[in-house]
Amino acid sequence: MGKLAVYKYISLLFLIATVVLSIFTFVGLNGGNSNPAYSTFSSMLVYVLPLLIIANAVVLLIWIIRRRWHWALIPFVTILCCIPYINTIYKFGSEPKEANTKGGLKIATYNVALFQRETTGFIAQDILSHMKKQKVDILCMQEYGERSGDQSNSENYKEYFNYMAKGAEDMVIFSRYPIIKSEKQQFDQTNNSSMWADIDVNGTVIRVFNAHLETTGINSTLHRAGKAVAAGKHITDNQIFNAVYGNYEIGMIARAGQANMLAMERMKSDYPCIVCGDFNDVPYSYVYNTMLGDLVDGFKECGHSGLMNTFRGGKKMVRIDYIFHDKAFKGINYYKYDLSYSDHYPVFLKLEI
Repeated sequence: MGKLAVYKYISLLFLIATVVLSIFTFVGLNGGNSNPAYSTFSSMLVYVLPLLIIANAVVLLIWIIRRRWHWALIPFVTILCCIPYINTIYKFGSEPKEANTKGGLKIATYNVALFQRETTGFIAQDILSHMKKQKVDILCMQEYGERSGDQSNSENYKEYFNYMAKGAEDMVIFSRYPIIKSEKQQFDQTNNSSMWADIDVNGTVIRVFNAHLETTGINSTLHRAGKAVAAGKHITDNQIFNAVYGNYEIGMIARAGQANMLAMERMKSDYPCIVCGDFNDVPYSYVYNTMLGDLVDGFKECGHSGLMNTFRGGKKMVRIDYIFHDKAFKGINYYKYDLSYSDHYPVFLKLEI
């Protein structure tokens, strides 16, 4: 086989790889429209979309270097179609000009990881101090702990937030405005749950949902594997992969069911809604699309420029904490705050009511 034939053969293989990569990317972009209980593969591709986009960019560069402009169109068009997804994790532009000057209602959501089970109450108090500085009006917490040693965190928080509604165990909503009604939703066969509270904001009643959806199960699986290895048991990489994949698939299906339940609960509301919390899922996933529904993603509307990642545990640069709002409201400012008391960052949204 001559050099020219080898060159054409390699080019053909690379072209096939380009097409396959593009197909996988489009399947991933549409994976959030399929319930993972029925379409696991396409749902899983959503989680690797950043890698697929990077791969398309590399392929585009190679085709440009080789001056194969017609083949370069494939990754180029694919990347263009990924822009709506990119806008859910990265914001281009500058901070909204009116963010710090215009008044409004400020909502925050924060998974506080039980205040690290710290006994002096310092972490809970310091978080409260930051909420005061940020002038938060409504605070939704997940993995909330009622007591830090002999301190009652609820009593301390009520010095600033006059009203409080408790959900199942680790869920709470604090508010500076009157809470006129609240309700909790416990998910089956899990410790996770959600809740909502109807809050009267100067005569306008809004319903605020606070949700903590099923976790991925990856960390607990790896922890159990580590303990087994330490105990002298032989575990192969293939066994670990199957365990992680299996747990992630189960968690993904569980979150989908929980998101469906919450979407139906929100549709019953007679009031405009704000939906926030730790969804344990990424943008463009089935959970994200279901929870978003006809609401507005605050980050896409008025987020600060740069990458929006809300999970700080390990090296996972992912966005899994959200605040969505009804179209009756207008977003003014959306951002996260760098606090190191949890494996999550607190997320803030200022709204014009």
